[in-house]
Amino acid sequence: MTDDEPRDHEFSEGQGFGDPYEGFDLDPPELDVDPGAVDPIDSRVVADTLDRRQIPAEDVDVEELLDVGLEYMRIDRHEQAVDAFDRVVQFADDGGIKQEAWINKGVAHAELEEFQPAIDAYREALRIDSDSEHAASAETNLAYALWNSGQGEKALEHAERAVEIDPRFPQGWYNRGFFLLERGLAEDAVSCFDNALRLGQRSADVLEQKARALEEIGEDERAEELAEEAEEIRGAAEGRLVEEQ
Repeated sequence: MTDDEPRDHEFSEGQGFGDPYEGFDLDPPELDVDPGAVDPIDSRVVADTLDRRQIPAEDVDVEELLDVGLEYMRIDRHEQAVDAFDRVVQFADDGGIKQEAWINKGVAHAELEEFQPAIDAYREALRIDSDSEHAASAETNLAYALWNSGQGEKALEHAERAVEIDPRFPQGWYNRGFFLLERGLAEDAVSCFDNALRLGQRSADVLEQKARALEEIGEDERAEELAEEAEEIRGAAEGRLVEEQ
């Protein structure tokens, strides 16, 4: 999340009141809501009501709205991203777009460390289609959220499901290796990390976890070599970040 504070802004001047002034109603019927069904202090109720009643679904470009959410993610505005993905889910008819929105909504919640909403979002995505091109991502992200909510055994089940759906998904192999290593199954973890590396994910995280697994099975020399390579990769990445800034 960013440290930005809300900014003051100028209101538009509008057209003013007529003469004579006829008054207005603070509770127009088109915005009437049931106070027993919604929180009266929920600031999103009016916006949501306007969305449903005044914007025809065919006038909403859900793909563009999805891109808006992704842009919010890129600048770490995860609360705004959640709202954008909520709108995509509301208006999308295409199951693939709706599933992608649920997955990204889960990621945004996870970035906010709101792991139960993230879990719910990933499960909703899988309910739409458990074998689609996005299903492996949903499964591996669900595994991560379950792990962070203290459900390690379920996390491993979903990490395994991810690589069953897509055996060429490197992040899935990395996650499976991580969860196996946490359960003391270091040799199996090494095989998973090797798969992630073969599939192109030669990142510092993968190398560090493989080094940790190798240490567990007594291969200290190989572990030290990988740890050094991981440190070099991290150093290079930090150098590029400094240059960009």
